[in-house]
Amino acid sequence: MEFLSNLEFNILYIKALHIIFVTTWFAGLFYIVRLFIYHAEARGKQEPARSILEKQYKLMEWRLWYIITWPSAIITFVFGFWLVYEFNYWLQPWMHVKFAMVGGLFFYQLYCHKIFRKFQNDQETWGSTKLRIWNEVATLFLFGIVFVVVMKNSVTWIWGLGSLIMLSVVMMLAVKLYGKARKKNEVLEEEKKDESVS
Repeated sequence: MEFLSNLEFNILYIKALHIIFVTTWFAGLFYIVRLFIYHAEARGKQEPARSILEKQYKLMEWRLWYIITWPSAIITFVFGFWLVYEFNYWLQPWMHVKFAMVGGLFFYQLYCHKIFRKFQNDQETWGSTKLRIWNEVATLFLFGIVFVVVMKNSVTWIWGLGSLIMLSVVMMLAVKLYGKARKKNEVLEEEKKDESVS
C-alpha cells in the first residue's frame, strides 16, 4: 500500500514537471518569433542602429533557442512519453489527436529553427507582417492541445477544434488589419516629416 502511494506521488511529480516544461517550451516558441519580428524590423533601420540591434537580437535569439526552447522541448517529450507509458494513454483516441498536434507543433519548431538559422547567418527572411501571422500558429497549437487534453471526449474536442479554427480566422484577420493600420501610420509619419522639412 505504501509502495502504491509513493508511486502515485512520483507520478504527480512527473506530471508537474511535464506541465512546467510544456510551459517553458511554449514561452520559448512565443518569444522567439517575437524576437524574429523585432530583428526583421531592425533591418530597416539606419546604421549604426541596425548593426547594434542585429547583434543584440542574434545573441538573445541564440540564448533563448538553445538554453530554454530546445531543452524544454526535449524534456517535455521525455516526461510526456513517461506519462503515456505509465497510464497506457496510447490506447485512447484523444491521445492520438494530441500526438498529431504535438507533432505539428514540433514541425512548427523545426521551421522556426530554419528561420533562426537564416537570421543568425544574415540571410533574407520573411518580413515582420508574415512573422506576426506565424507567431499566432503556436497559440493555435496551445489552444488545440489544451482542449484535447482537458475535454478528452471526442464530441467535445471536435467542438473545441471548430472553435479553434474560428479563432484562427479571427486572429489572422486581426493581424492583417494591424499590418494595414501600421503601414498607414508609417505613411502619415513620413508625410509629417516631409512637411516639417519643407
